[in-house]
Amino acid sequence: MTEKPLDAFEDEREPSLDEQAADFDAFFGEEVTARPAQRVRVCGKTYTLPDSLPLMFTLQAERVQQSSSVDDVRAMLAPLFGRDALDEWADAGMTDRRFRIVLMYAAANVRKPGSLTMEAAARLHDEQEAAQAEGKAAGPNRAARRKKTKKRASSGKR
Repeated sequence: MTEKPLDAFEDEREPSLDEQAADFDAFFGEEVTARPAQRVRVCGKTYTLPDSLPLMFTLQAERVQQSSSVDDVRAMLAPLFGRDALDEWADAGMTDRRFRIVLMYAAANVRKPGSLTMEAAARLHDEQEAAQAEGKAAGPNRAARRKKTKKRASSGKR
């Protein structure tokens, strides 16, 4: 009768749930995103933008659309510029127009570096403002589209 080596018995055991799980942490840890850091100077301070758009920025941007809370705006800015950015910019005299242009520029360039210049962001902002003033605002945002409910067509059978 032949005996199995000790390590052969270990191979026969059932893997734990953790061992069976797909490991996204390992996958994303190995994934290389060798992009140069995007930097932007706002109100005299240089910020280094993250290499991808943080989920918290996206979630807070949705929340800010439904809120008038300054704390919600601070929370939205924190992943990109830090929690104190809004107060620092307001103290430096930033206008609403400039604020929106900075957000457009930063979000676009985090998603795809070099995709939007400051001049193009300003132009895009001004075009959107003009369209809203003329009543030709862009289609509903994602949250507004979600709220729409479509009735299913009835077959007429009961």
